[in-house]
Amino acid sequence: MTVRTRFAPSPTGFIHLGNIRSALYPWAFARANQGEFILRIEDTDLERSSQEAVDVIIEGMKWLGLDHDEGPFYQMQRMDRYKAVLAELQARGWVYPCYMSVEELDALRERQMANKEKPRYDGTWRPEEGKTLPPVPEGVKPVLRFKNPREGVVAWDDKVKGRIEISNAELDDLVIARPDGTPTYNFCVVVDDMDMNITHVIRGDDHVNNTPRQINIFKALGKEPPVYAHLPTVLNEQGEKMSKRNGAKAVTQYRDEGYLADAMVNYLARLGWSHGDDEIFSREQFLSWFDLDHLGRSAAQFDEAKLRWVNAQHLKSMEDVALAPLVAAHLARHGIDADDRLSDICALFKDRCDTTVALADWAKAFYADVQASEEDRAKHLTDAIRPAIADLRERLQSCDWNKDAIGAVFKSVLADHSLKMPHLAMPVRVLVMGTPQTPSVDAVLALQEKQKVLERLQKA
Repeated sequence: MTVRTRFAPSPTGFIHLGNIRSALYPWAFARANQGEFILRIEDTDLERSSQEAVDVIIEGMKWLGLDHDEGPFYQMQRMDRYKAVLAELQARGWVYPCYMSVEELDALRERQMANKEKPRYDGTWRPEEGKTLPPVPEGVKPVLRFKNPREGVVAWDDKVKGRIEISNAELDDLVIARPDGTPTYNFCVVVDDMDMNITHVIRGDDHVNNTPRQINIFKALGKEPPVYAHLPTVLNEQGEKMSKRNGAKAVTQYRDEGYLADAMVNYLARLGWSHGDDEIFSREQFLSWFDLDHLGRSAAQFDEAKLRWVNAQHLKSMEDVALAPLVAAHLARHGIDADDRLSDICALFKDRCDTTVALADWAKAFYADVQASEEDRAKHLTDAIRPAIADLRERLQSCDWNKDAIGAVFKSVLADHSLKMPHLAMPVRVLVMGTPQTPSVDAVLALQEKQKVLERLQKA
């Protein structure tokens, strides 16, 4: 059997980390089992769906490297297929028209709640042997309901939650088509999963209540349902369900804030799945380890500080030539064109950074003017140190421009002025880099353009 999984988002808002985790696991399961991953856009909510949201879904998945083998398929383009299956089920007695109005349903619900009963459709229009249905009201377009079995249980072995059994007596007859004939979510999903030969449905546990209804529709169609794995909710840092309303950010915003795609995959993978005590791992390791047996059963809580730490680890281990284009993209947003020094700049500063934006902030000092704070200038650029800075500048003019030669010049100036390295290095950093804290000053100056260093030292 070829494993076939799917991600089926609704384009009714931007995609955040809680959503994208529901794409990561089915993608990983398909890749780990040499299977196929399908992208499906569930866009039947015409009022709230937007092309902009679709674009962000596709852009976010592309950035994270969650490549799909088929799709994107759009439900609105499959309406003819849904209606054909509806007609087939209706012909076989699984679907019937219901003429109960919204007002009648509301009144029924109020009566049931007053009697402390579970609110549910009472089967008024359900055809049964020996039952006389009410007269069809004039001018009313019916909904179509699925004739749910009344006996027995719906059961499945959930790969996260274990065995789940729900009595059919608890389920009422689901509306599967609106008065205008448009099929509803639970029906469309079943037809899609059936047509696309989905073997494993890995999705959020907010869909658990839909599952028994969908299983019964599968069986009415004579098909075996897929294997289900319902993922616990992702909570935000306040312990609430992650959502746009609760301050969640679009996935693409993390890219713009300087997070690495592989670090995001690493962090999201651990947000509900584990491989022993491994915290930091590559994409390749993740795919070689991933299975459904180690998915967590408890809600996972997002922690931005932990995400930044994971990102910093990936930043440190990333090849400098691969890092440079990402940093260059941030510089370009500030109108700065980088050059071939950028890889070496990344190598020198990446251990101090937790995002590529932070790395770009360091790189700016090599391509744009710097401005030290008045506090740093007052503290480090004293009258006592200015003669040594002038001497250093003089000697650097005739110095070969490399780390060793620059280091030798520093040592000679320190010896002649009876200074220790911090006494001279700190003010030089303030002038050249705008801050007293940098890596080794000779390595920093070697990456700066010689003329720019001399001009900045002149401002002592």
